[in-house]
Amino acid sequence: MGYHKDAPGRAEPPQRADAQRNRERILEVALTELTRAADTPLSVIAKKACVGQGTFYRNFPSREALVLEIYRYEMRQVAASAAQLLSTREPDRALREWMDRLARFAMAKAGLAEAIRQVTSGPGSPAKPGHSAVTDAAELLLRACEEAGTIRPGVTAEDFFLAIGGLWQIDPAGDWQPRATWLLDLVMDGLRAGAPGR
Repeated sequence: MGYHKDAPGRAEPPQRADAQRNRERILEVALTELTRAADTPLSVIAKKACVGQGTFYRNFPSREALVLEIYRYEMRQVAASAAQLLSTREPDRALREWMDRLARFAMAKAGLAEAIRQVTSGPGSPAKPGHSAVTDAAELLLRACEEAGTIRPGVTAEDFFLAIGGLWQIDPAGDWQPRATWLLDLVMDGLRAGAPGR
């Protein structure tokens, strides 16, 4: 026997999942396109994401909303990955892999810098989102490593971000991955030096 389409809780979840997939696809395409060119028309992004204009504007009514949501979405993904990595890897391995995720976020942010500047620089524009979730994720990983004895004690999230500050100097348009890997390996070696478990 079929059920009425308005039956509570029955037909909703697939629609929500579909809407979520559309939203994430728009964000992924927009990240790629806006990194290439900050002034990419929103219609181009909608077309490449294979969604109609109505769906696009329902999710992101303006360029400002889209750019800031890409930034927030990427930041949330990086922050959430810290706990995921810790649940499946040794703490120091989790930290090092998370640093790679952070590097990808840094390159995305650098690539989006012009688009972000355009939507946050006018009078009455929204502020750039804060980084507290990413800072908390770094703190979680650092404390797990410290408890496991795999990094030197007392390193704060602030110390960590100062140490990897060079990431933000790498050109995202170039061959950034080998440079980022070398820099992060260097930082990780520094964190491991003086660790009680070594």
